[in-house]
Amino acid sequence: MSDSAHTSLDLPAEIARRRTFAIISHPDAGKTTLTEKFLLYGGAIQMAGQVRAKGEARRTRSDFMQMEKDRGISVSASAMSFDFEGHRFNLVDTPGHSDFSEDTYRTLTAVDAAIMVIDGAKGVESQTQKLFEVCRMRDLPILTFCNKMDRESRDTLDIIDEIQENLAIDVTPASWPIGVGREFLGCYDMLHDRLELMDRADRNKVATSISIKGLDDPALADHIPAHLLEQLREEVEMARELLPAFDRAAFLDGTLTPIWFGSAINSFGVKELMDGMAQYGPEPQPQKAHPRAIAPDENKVMGFVFKVQANMDPKHRDRVAFVRLASGHFKRGMKLTHVRAKKPMAISNPVLFLASDRELAEEAWAGDIIGIPNHGQLRIGDTLTEGEDIRVTGIPSFAPELLQGVRAGDPMKSKHLEKALMQFAEEGAAKVFKPAIGSGFIVGVVGALQFEVLASRIELEYGLPVRFDPSQFTSARWVTGPQAELDKCISTNKQHISYDHDGDPVFLTRLQWDIDRIERDFPALTLAATKEMMR
Repeated sequence: MSDSAHTSLDLPAEIARRRTFAIISHPDAGKTTLTEKFLLYGGAIQMAGQVRAKGEARRTRSDFMQMEKDRGISVSASAMSFDFEGHRFNLVDTPGHSDFSEDTYRTLTAVDAAIMVIDGAKGVESQTQKLFEVCRMRDLPILTFCNKMDRESRDTLDIIDEIQENLAIDVTPASWPIGVGREFLGCYDMLHDRLELMDRADRNKVATSISIKGLDDPALADHIPAHLLEQLREEVEMARELLPAFDRAAFLDGTLTPIWFGSAINSFGVKELMDGMAQYGPEPQPQKAHPRAIAPDENKVMGFVFKVQANMDPKHRDRVAFVRLASGHFKRGMKLTHVRAKKPMAISNPVLFLASDRELAEEAWAGDIIGIPNHGQLRIGDTLTEGEDIRVTGIPSFAPELLQGVRAGDPMKSKHLEKALMQFAEEGAAKVFKPAIGSGFIVGVVGALQFEVLASRIELEYGLPVRFDPSQFTSARWVTGPQAELDKCISTNKQHISYDHDGDPVFLTRLQWDIDRIERDFPALTLAATKEMMR
């Protein structure tokens, strides 16, 4: 990536203090727990919840769907804004489960950096690798947090080697663990030459910091048993010889990741990670768009929709568009042009999020994420500007990997079902295809768990029990090309043709042979597994 891509622009102070980032990981690495602790240290909540709440322990604030609360997993990305030591953090907690990866991919288009959470015992897992590849495609700077060090975990150098080998990125230790599992006492802060000690008694307490003068400081012996101290000195010396030192330019280019070790559930290592994001993380970056890139310090407001969430408040059939501001200083009540519709929109009730809680946003700056309640006008990929015809690019829509037919339990309610399905299609929760021949709909998803989530949400939010049935089709491809060829292909393959919720033609396939046949008979057409949601 060119050095200019992550530039330290001379930004207005309000924009420069913003850090907009996502937290990514494999399921169960502790991502949502880490998010809770960020909110705790940012003063946004008084007591961290637990993902699987028992008795009086509160639910996590960032999981708001009923299914998330029941299963203890995150299935929908949620955004949270809070202040931390002079910086404004805009944090996006993403679903770790691979069945919801499309939501995560889109979310990564709206952030400037990512925190990758790794389980100390399991190391780099499959979903971490997939999400990392998306970060790599976007050259996102990545901070790594190795979690669960208070449980039995792998050798520190082994973990670092695995990250370097599997993800092809240089790793520099920002901290070094002292002991593992039951012997885990804390970390040596390699960036600030401090000793951080964990308090196992109080999970919500910030670690005790002790300033030391290098690893030969005799004061270390007062806090660390002799055998662990000797091991620490050996390992740190080895790490300094074998691993690169922290270099902010390499970090911002996405070629080097600093790693912190800790235990999110015990609030240990979290503050140091947040300090790292505040100190080294990128400020709001230019956004790719057509016909030109958008710089964050431009005076005019521009933003784009990267996520739509329906029915966040079950009492009101609302639909909230999550908008990342790419430039300017937004004020409540502003009129912005909805570029796709070519119509002005008065943004009178924009909201800032604290998970499912929200407050009216009187103002927001480039880098912030605001919610715009609307009744379906805004879709994923839409751009809002102060009049300029410019469209943000790079927001993907992926072909589904599983297809099923769907029908309402009550045949008289097929119109209600259509409305529900269209809502979820616009939200990006599923692909909905209307076959050119016959009635009904075919629903496409990335992972099987999404069918369960859809059925559960349609019943909860619309009072409509539904059934999913096996489909003869196994995959879908968007068809584009010269109109005459397209019309010819559609008329001779009607039984394979459907239309997505935008009205674009889709070729449904049973076998790879179907795709090969179309490519042979209609060489001018393109069958694509992704569609860019540029509007």
